[in-house]
Amino acid sequence: MTILDRDTTVAAVEAAFDGFVELVAGLDPDEWALLTDCPGWTVQDVVSHIIGTEAMMLGRPTPEVTLPDDLPHVHNDIGRFNEEWVEHYRDRPPAEVLADLKEAVAARRLALADTDQAAFDQESFTPAGPDTLGRMTRIRVMDIWFHDQDIRLAVGRPGHLTGPAPTTALDEVAAIMGYVVGKRAGAPAGSSVRFDLTGPLSRRIDVEVGDRARVVEHLDGEPTVTLTVAGDHFMRLVGGRGANGEVAVAGDRALGAAVVDNLDVLI
Repeated sequence: MTILDRDTTVAAVEAAFDGFVELVAGLDPDEWALLTDCPGWTVQDVVSHIIGTEAMMLGRPTPEVTLPDDLPHVHNDIGRFNEEWVEHYRDRPPAEVLADLKEAVAARRLALADTDQAAFDQESFTPAGPDTLGRMTRIRVMDIWFHDQDIRLAVGRPGHLTGPAPTTALDEVAAIMGYVVGKRAGAPAGSSVRFDLTGPLSRRIDVEVGDRARVVEHLDGEPTVTLTVAGDHFMRLVGGRGANGEVAVAGDRALGAAVVDNLDVLI
């Protein structure tokens, strides 16, 4: 179970809310219809998804809508849940969607204010499997920030690469790199992988592979392979958002290629 500091995590989700609402409130009416890198979703659909997930966190019911059975971008039950909220808001005017976003965020702020460390340490549902409410809250930071970036790319307004929200989103991504290296890329026992992230989202993430792959504070000796990439590009690769930069590979190029090919874990 993942134990996270309540105050730090709440501050991060507050920052994620602030950044997302400010961005969406500043959109021009025609920008709501622009396509994003999320398959099948416009900017408005992305906002609808955020409303829906925060509504779920508040215990609110899912809208009763009818979805086609053959949506090509829906692959599982979570995807269908997301699509139900998207469909619910699809024909609503942007001003109404924005108002509902602000209301859902305000309600979530109040709910979080009433949550203490003991509650954060209790078991909760998360998309990664059973874990703590703290982990689920960190995942919410990551999701909100990823979609903040989706909208920014669609409307041509880059930014929000520093501060509590992107840092916490990267914390969550870093925590799953053992799974990516060991399970998905199949790195052999005795190998190690270093992610050297540059730019505003700079960080070093070291993964060593023994009986299982795990993220470590430091490696003993040189890594088997080092992947050097801008931090924002790394996050886009992990989110399955496509390439917009280079990944430099030093060391075992075959292992490096396997890791890069399997980074898209959060589609």
